[in-house]
Amino acid sequence: MRDINRFIDHTLLKADATFDDIKKLCEEAKRYNFFSVCVNQIYVNYSKELLKDSGVKVCTVVGFPLGATDVKTKIFETKRSIELGADEIDMVMNVGYMKSKMYESVLDEIKKIKEVCKDRVLKVIVETCLLTEDEKVDVVKLLIEGKADFIKTSTGFSTGGAKVEDIKLFKKVGENRISIKASGGIRDLKTAIDMIENGASRIGSSNSVKIMGEIYESGRDN
Repeated sequence: MRDINRFIDHTLLKADATFDDIKKLCEEAKRYNFFSVCVNQIYVNYSKELLKDSGVKVCTVVGFPLGATDVKTKIFETKRSIELGADEIDMVMNVGYMKSKMYESVLDEIKKIKEVCKDRVLKVIVETCLLTEDEKVDVVKLLIEGKADFIKTSTGFSTGGAKVEDIKLFKKVGENRISIKASGGIRDLKTAIDMIENGASRIGSSNSVKIMGEIYESGRDN
């Protein structure tokens, strides 16, 4: 698949990630010209320096990995992330509010975080493995109303990751009014292509280099 590298947010969010690990991540991102690196906030400024003039963006996470923090805390975290140089924000939705049908609170959070982000991309992680089908439909509508740029499937730290069925559902309900990021469990080229062909316009993976290696090994045009 042509230019699959430009779909990829090259990701390292493990608690034990070191500065050396982040340096390696950024070097790989430059080598393969990935769309962005996705790192924890503590490494945003460091990554920004390493990627200076490369064209690779820096993405960070807010409310990660549970989403169960007060909206004021998420606002502060978002503001600080932007101050440190984050180009994009991946915010974990308050899943407990969604499960409790506190839709106005969910919507309010999305709107407020997007107001802080302004023209920066906001991706909202909804943790699909914890939602019912009806909740997945409702959450797409809430994200569109809240002006989020992307709906993102998963943190990769819960009970499941991205599924093609969810990408298809988001595509159908969203009607091209919101972009889709597939993340969690995307470990090979076939899975990445399946996600893209069914509607994902961004892929979050910590196996990005392996995916690129599969392209080169097979002789496929990337």
